[in-house]
Amino acid sequence: MKIYYDNDVSLDVLRGKTIAVIGYGIQGSAQAQCLKDSGLEVVVGLRKGPSWDRAVKDGMRVMTVPEAAASGDIIMMLTPDMTQKRIYKDHVEKNLKPGDALYFSHGFNITYKLIEPPSDVDVIMVAPKGPGAKLREEYLRGFGIPALVAVHQDHTGEAKNKALALAKAMHFTKAGVFECTFDQETQSDLFGEQAVLCGGTAELIKAGFETLVEDGFPPEIAYFEVLHELKLIVDLIQEGGLEYMWSRVSETARYGGRTRGKRVIDARVKENMKEILKEIKDGSFAEEWVAEYERGLPLFEELRRKESQHQIEKVGKKIRSMFLLTQPKIEEPPKAVIKKKK
Repeated sequence: MKIYYDNDVSLDVLRGKTIAVIGYGIQGSAQAQCLKDSGLEVVVGLRKGPSWDRAVKDGMRVMTVPEAAASGDIIMMLTPDMTQKRIYKDHVEKNLKPGDALYFSHGFNITYKLIEPPSDVDVIMVAPKGPGAKLREEYLRGFGIPALVAVHQDHTGEAKNKALALAKAMHFTKAGVFECTFDQETQSDLFGEQAVLCGGTAELIKAGFETLVEDGFPPEIAYFEVLHELKLIVDLIQEGGLEYMWSRVSETARYGGRTRGKRVIDARVKENMKEILKEIKDGSFAEEWVAEYERGLPLFEELRRKESQHQIEKVGKKIRSMFLLTQPKIEEPPKAVIKKKK
């Protein structure tokens, strides 16, 4: 993969351009503030409400979505995936000008053709590899998080330069920006969420918890062993990789984990993962998710309600509250008394 760093990228292509950020949620607020702090002309397109008020309080120039889309040379679609099609159709599409750039931070709506831009605009993506809060935190520290960059449509001949310049303005090129395609970003992101990071991990934790509790172990012990300590292991993996993690746990954990782990995550699990990836690549997951959203999310809400009642949630809530109660209070040091000279 081609990787871009600060010295590879110029901000010149953004000079004199207005960046319209549509949405002010987790990603929208972080990206808008970073771009503004880098000296770029930024407007935020919103409906009247709490997000509008928050953006104004943050010092952003706020206007309605159609006004922002009309005034922007780069229109950043940073609302949730399932709202983007309607917002684009109702407010953005008719306000696009030839030569504008339509920007995304996740390729879902382009990959699955929920949004089909006209041929006379650039279509670009910068996908930060981290949540908005971390993005903003690293920017304020003077560094940045890695990101992916992709071009779906290059009408002006400057599409990639625009995407890279936006990435640099948000400090992603300080960590490294990896070039890919919209489809690669979308499909790998969905697979990671479903098979490993969210779906797979949550189900592995619950299965371990249930196995211990059903065998008579106290739920509190089960919670500590399969959920609470997971963060410690993930931190080690993130810090230095899998082998680094193995080198930092006990010999017993190393032997037991290496010899038993493959009995849990076996060939059948990998076959299931391949089936999940197939559904992502052929569009059947996207079709299912769009239909669920348009029905009003009945299955989504039922799953959320059911999962929230799992025993691990109740035990975890109690244990986490105990940690809060036992946290030592940090007393402020006494303020020095400065005596005035007579």
